[in-house]
Amino acid sequence: MTGPVWSQEFSVASVEELQGAARSIGQRVAAGDLLILTGELGAGKTTFTQGLGRGLGVREGIISPTFVLVRNHPSLADGPGLVHVDAYRLESDAEIDDLDLETTLDSSVTVVEWGSGRVEHLADSWLHITLVRPAVPPAGGSPAEQAVLSDDDDEPRHVRIEAYGPRWVDQRLGALV
Repeated sequence: MTGPVWSQEFSVASVEELQGAARSIGQRVAAGDLLILTGELGAGKTTFTQGLGRGLGVREGIISPTFVLVRNHPSLADGPGLVHVDAYRLESDAEIDDLDLETTLDSSVTVVEWGSGRVEHLADSWLHITLVRPAVPPAGGSPAEQAVLSDDDDEPRHVRIEAYGPRWVDQRLGALV
């Protein structure tokens, strides 16, 4: 794999701003696009996906697919649906392939949490989105307690988007916040 064709970074001050940026991306992606989300527990991957879903115009109610692995969110308009995947517990390429994501890839926007290094083979182009939030433990809390905070916490986050493949050579996202 070669490096990204472009990248951009920005910071958001709140969950609302994170979802607003994701909503803006949702208005710019198309069926067949693959987004790979990276970030520690509580970084905001599902929160980001909720905003993306609003931008796509899919059915509300996006929650983490941790236990079911894949959730499909149909479009309420004429746009693509959203396929939301959690690859955290998957241990092999075969388990990724068993999800049969290829069947919906062309007709939907596919978002894979914890997919870095595991799902890039699904498409010749993708966006790798990394979410980072400050690692400041709650008052009196340990770093271990910090790691299990929910991603609903209204804290600043830093977002890095790296674009790979021919789809993104001439397509930029522009200002998102």
